[in-house]
Amino acid sequence: MTCPEPTWASIRSSEQLADTPAIRRGERWWLVAPSGAVPADDPALVHELDALAADLDAANRAVTQLARDEPRQGPG
Repeated sequence: MTCPEPTWASIRSSEQLADTPAIRRGERWWLVAPSGAVPADDPALVHELDALAADLDAANRAVTQLARDEPRQGPG
């Protein structure tokens, strides 16, 4: 099943790559602007978007782990 072409108004934050115009819908990257959307079909661009998404995911997991491991600081 293919996902519908995104529109500016239909973007969910879980689809968006940080604060970029790149979103991932299903298995496809899109570049979205108020004027429309274009699929990111260039293999080099798709590779970089995948790498950036993986790096951001790893950073988010590391921050979450640090927050769990940090002792609670209460009023002294």
